[in-house]
Amino acid sequence: MVAHLITAQDGIAPGVETITAGLHLKLGEDWKTYWRSPGEVGIPPKITWDGSRNVSDVQFHWPAPIRFRAFGIENFGYRDEVVFPLTVTLENPGAPVDLKAAVTTLVCSNICVPVEFALNLSLTQGASRDQNSTRILNAFMSRVPTAGNTSGMASDAATLDAESKTLTLSFTSDLPFDEPDIFPDMGRDTAFGAPDIRLAGDRRRLWVQFPVLALAEEPPALSVTVTDTNRVAEFSPRTDAPPAPPPYEIAAAEISSSTLVWIILLAVGGGLILNVMPCVLPVLSIKLSSAVKAHDRSSAQIRAGFLASAAGILAFMWLLAAVTIAARSLGYSVGWGIQFQNPLFLAVMIVVLAVFATSLAGLFEITLPQSLNTRLARIDEGRVPLIGDFLTGAFSAILATPCSAPFLGTAVAFALTGQPMDIVAIFTALGVGLAIPYLLVAVHPKLTAALPKPGRWMVGLKWVLSATLLSTIGWLVWVMAGVAGDTPATATALATTVLVLVIWTGATLPPILRWTALLLPLAAALAIPVATASKDQADLLEPTGEIPWITFSRPEIARLVSRGEVVFIDVTADWCLTCKANKVLVLERGDVLAMLQSDKAIPMQADWTRPNDAIARFLEDNGRFGIPFNIVYGPSAPEGIALPEILSTAAVLDALDKAAPIRRAANQ
Repeated sequence: MVAHLITAQDGIAPGVETITAGLHLKLGEDWKTYWRSPGEVGIPPKITWDGSRNVSDVQFHWPAPIRFRAFGIENFGYRDEVVFPLTVTLENPGAPVDLKAAVTTLVCSNICVPVEFALNLSLTQGASRDQNSTRILNAFMSRVPTAGNTSGMASDAATLDAESKTLTLSFTSDLPFDEPDIFPDMGRDTAFGAPDIRLAGDRRRLWVQFPVLALAEEPPALSVTVTDTNRVAEFSPRTDAPPAPPPYEIAAAEISSSTLVWIILLAVGGGLILNVMPCVLPVLSIKLSSAVKAHDRSSAQIRAGFLASAAGILAFMWLLAAVTIAARSLGYSVGWGIQFQNPLFLAVMIVVLAVFATSLAGLFEITLPQSLNTRLARIDEGRVPLIGDFLTGAFSAILATPCSAPFLGTAVAFALTGQPMDIVAIFTALGVGLAIPYLLVAVHPKLTAALPKPGRWMVGLKWVLSATLLSTIGWLVWVMAGVAGDTPATATALATTVLVLVIWTGATLPPILRWTALLLPLAAALAIPVATASKDQADLLEPTGEIPWITFSRPEIARLVSRGEVVFIDVTADWCLTCKANKVLVLERGDVLAMLQSDKAIPMQADWTRPNDAIARFLEDNGRFGIPFNIVYGPSAPEGIALPEILSTAAVLDALDKAAPIRRAANQ
């Protein structure tokens, strides 16, 4: 980069009160620096004039920026070359001037480099002008926005929605728009995503909508710069107008059938791998128990039971697809496993699994009244209890959703950004993959013959399998403590315990007393976590553990990288068992732990145990809708290096090395 101060004047004429100057930066090919409002990811040029002589004030002008990407989001700034015009007011008109500028800025290409330098320029008395500098200054001064009414453009409306998620703007023009672009400014800690720009009315009406990625705590009033070929204008609209409707709807792009088939195959593979993930294994204990007792059943009965389990998996996946489509149609963000952020869902799972666990241990048999008087997960008088098998499959699918596996992230991301039919197809493929073990047994029922024959050993097995479910319940209670707080989690656990004791001991009670005794702890177990959940659920949980994590802050990523730091980001949650496995097996072991504890990398943790819009948007901007998600940013990787769902030591260390400053990588 080459930098110098330029002036239109070669000398100070008698009586002159102001001079026109400029900070001229020649950045080099493909290098960029930032506008006054870089959002989350940059540092705009900053100048101090300490030591200058005969200077009372310097006004800094900002030419209209261009749009580029860094750190995975939209940025506003300048490429290759820029001049920032300066209006210098003299303390003593007509006297010589010494300009001494201390400049700090950030320049980025494939790497980002913070730079600091000093510039000096002295002007003696004289009346001549520098024609070349005047031409350059005039060219960039013409790009400094003027009031909108002088450009033939006008601002019609601006709307920042109630949740500060979108900014909608509309403009009109006397002349048809050619290639308009819009640059909103609400302070340096506010960042916007890529705009949706639409033209209508013979290209004289402009409608644009920005996703708001981050909003400053106390944002200043909105300022909007609009560019269109040679026209530049600035507006300061209020943001409380009713939102302007889009002039037309944009049809979604069609995907090729080959792409859809490939994604479906990935989804089947991801669902199959989920069977060996820690989320699903506890539920398989229910099915294993019934499979062990299947020796006396016919092949048709075995086949029907395992097909019912597969149907339960698919039914839940279809339900999940329907809920996802409905939530998207209402404008809600959706992600894989986010139901585990809901205290009521956790309470239902705790109660149901507690009943399953204690029944599996043989403390009581689950009997439902009237037409639903079907015993779950056991053989009764030669009939196959298909409802029990169906629920077993459904539970395995439910507990699979907080897990992520290879191929799963790609498939889910495709589904959640596609059309409703894409969502149905992908979630069906996930269900088929998860159901493959059940389908294999349904096709070959004699596979159950490989299991030992029933005997006294089954009593011990029941207790072992019951213990696995109890450990899952303990995990869910722990998750609820993170989601809703310690009090709701403790209360739910106690109410569930009372419910199980009533089921166990209440068989001799009259029906009215028995059902009353059952409904009271059941209602308490479900209602307490909702009524007493922490009011600060959106707050990020403080990181803990051996690694010196700092709390996730998207603006802080850019600030750290601009100082030459490498940032390792871990998006995790208490309910994500794959995240916990990554932590135990990779992040907190050996060379990775040593690196994250050193000054060579700054570990930043985003805990998504509770709902958090900032984390959800960060994931969505990186094409992810589930966790775990790990990404490394650094001076040599401003766009970030995303890591696979299942971490390895080699992958983490390689990403940290590639993101490091060039000098460090060379030294290593």
